[in-house]
Amino acid sequence: MSDGLEHHKHHDPTNLGMVSSPHGPETGDDHAHLPADFPAAGSSEAEVARIFDKILFPDDLYTPEGVYWADLPFGQQMKFNTAVDNAEAKQELGTIWSMMKQDPLSPISWYFKNAVLPGAGLGLEGYVLFSIGNLTPLFSAVWPQCWKTYKVCNKQWTYAVTYLEIVGIIIGQILVGFIGDSIGRRWGLIQDALIMFGGLLMLTASWGVSLNGWVICYTLSLMFYSIGVGGEYPMTATAAMENATGSGKISTREDRLHRGRKVTMAFLMQGWGQFFNQAILIILLLIFHHSGKPPYSLVSAQWTFRISFAIPAVGTLWLVYYRAYKMPLASKQLNAAKKRAKVTGYDVQSLKLTFKYFTPRLIATAGSWFANDVFFYGNKLFQSTFIAAIDPSVAKTGNIMTSWLWNFVNIAVSLCGYYMASFLIDNKLVGRKRMMQLGFLMDFILFVVPAFHYNYYKSIKGVHAFQTMYFLSSFFNQFGPNAVTFLVAAEVFPTSIRATAHGFSAAWGKLGALLATVVYNYIDTQKKFYFVPWFGLAGMLVTWLFLPDTTGLDLKEQERRWTYLRQGRESEYHGIAVHPRHLSVWERMRGAGKYYDPKQDRIDQVKDLRNEWEYRQAEKSKDEAGLMDTDDLQFPDEVHNHFMRTSNIKGKLRDTSSDDISNEKVAVN
Repeated sequence: MSDGLEHHKHHDPTNLGMVSSPHGPETGDDHAHLPADFPAAGSSEAEVARIFDKILFPDDLYTPEGVYWADLPFGQQMKFNTAVDNAEAKQELGTIWSMMKQDPLSPISWYFKNAVLPGAGLGLEGYVLFSIGNLTPLFSAVWPQCWKTYKVCNKQWTYAVTYLEIVGIIIGQILVGFIGDSIGRRWGLIQDALIMFGGLLMLTASWGVSLNGWVICYTLSLMFYSIGVGGEYPMTATAAMENATGSGKISTREDRLHRGRKVTMAFLMQGWGQFFNQAILIILLLIFHHSGKPPYSLVSAQWTFRISFAIPAVGTLWLVYYRAYKMPLASKQLNAAKKRAKVTGYDVQSLKLTFKYFTPRLIATAGSWFANDVFFYGNKLFQSTFIAAIDPSVAKTGNIMTSWLWNFVNIAVSLCGYYMASFLIDNKLVGRKRMMQLGFLMDFILFVVPAFHYNYYKSIKGVHAFQTMYFLSSFFNQFGPNAVTFLVAAEVFPTSIRATAHGFSAAWGKLGALLATVVYNYIDTQKKFYFVPWFGLAGMLVTWLFLPDTTGLDLKEQERRWTYLRQGRESEYHGIAVHPRHLSVWERMRGAGKYYDPKQDRIDQVKDLRNEWEYRQAEKSKDEAGLMDTDDLQFPDEVHNHFMRTSNIKGKLRDTSSDDISNEKVAVN
């Protein structure tokens, strides 16, 4: 099905190193602009309907009669969305088959380009952060006087390994989120990679004149590294959204139907980071210890953990290079938004307006992330404790290889959850909000049941059911809240404040992780099962009440609504961003959807496009050299010439056709 837009020829993508949230990496194929016969003022109604409706009513969102999919009765919604999804699946399968006929390995190359490279930062982060839970049993086995009995090492410093890691992440999320909205995305991305590279060098070389001194050095090195990791959350989530592909005023079909999938395909690299960390630790221990059985020597432990940190340092150094030299446009959309708002530095007005209009959304993204990270980080950082509970032989034999192999199973189940999230997250009948609620609910059930029957599930009769519930909790955690929180914290906020809002939400998430880390150090295993499930129930309720469902929402409409809000014209916006389907329960109760009026919005969109053209022409007239690249939406010559004849600012403008502009861009590039 055609989207009614014209597309530029393939060009080299500019943002392969970004995490795809939510628009995904620029492929070079989906640079869309208005068709050459776009009608302007003075055209007949039939001409407007024939051509203009292709843009205003794309066939993946609207019926042939111009009815928005969410306005249909539920049965017709199912029929419409199923037809759209089936047609898209058929087209994609056909494309894959065509690729394979030309080159059987080309789909693998496509996946590497569109998922592995964009998710490289999160893959490295997942590798290092979750290695802490993997290394703890090795350290406890080799240095029990430091990690078990605390005869040599200070107990509080040993505990601090886990919670100072999380403190570092929180610092990075808040600090770099602010920097990203004030200085720019590109600087934040480069800065994060540099900090992570330095932290990995410190971890690899960590030392001390005593065991306690080494623990202190190891802890502070991990905290420094974590500051860079914290910055990755708001930077990678916002920079990729604002690349050249997604910066125009008209979204593409790919954007609307696969935005969530692109994010989660990159985000699930976090799971692959955990996978490769566990695999490399097993291989290194076998190399230096020659088996997986205890006792483990000091030399084998030293070589194993130090080389395991040195390996991702190489990948992180490449990331520094890539972001410095291959991502020049990372701050493009932020700079354009600031220019329109006549803002330099940090946009304080947008921050105030966000709290005025979107505080419930902040509660949703921050609250759900808090609840999720009590589960997620508590599970990962103390996974050796949970695995010992579901397999008592681990504690009896002291064989950490058994624990690591069980963790492999857990990671494999988690990856299934990541991929299932990627498969369903753009399905309008499932979507972000329902996935998150289901994930929270299942985590609550799967932890609360063994909590109140702990002795039975630890017995021979119940241990297999215990294992099943533990691994299913990992699946539903990745399928629901862990994947969705990262996406929606970027989707539901406007460009000018996006990094700050995402960093704020993620920081609240890490406060949940910090809570779990501190509490888990002082309670036994059964009490951990008593403690954690209620956060699943709370997360489900917060999600239901405060989170809007952005599945199927054209995010360019959300930016359009933000323009109206910033201008103090809330009541004048009538588009789908205030459709009840895309508002939270709280926003609906507060009356945010009362202005929805699709007929009036159709008229307003035409006016907004004309205003956009006039703004661009005014900007071009200020650019005497003719080298300005204000945005990627190009008006065809016929529309441009018509607007030149009818505009009340035509005398002030330099008559520059779209072909001239394109040629100027080529000359600059």
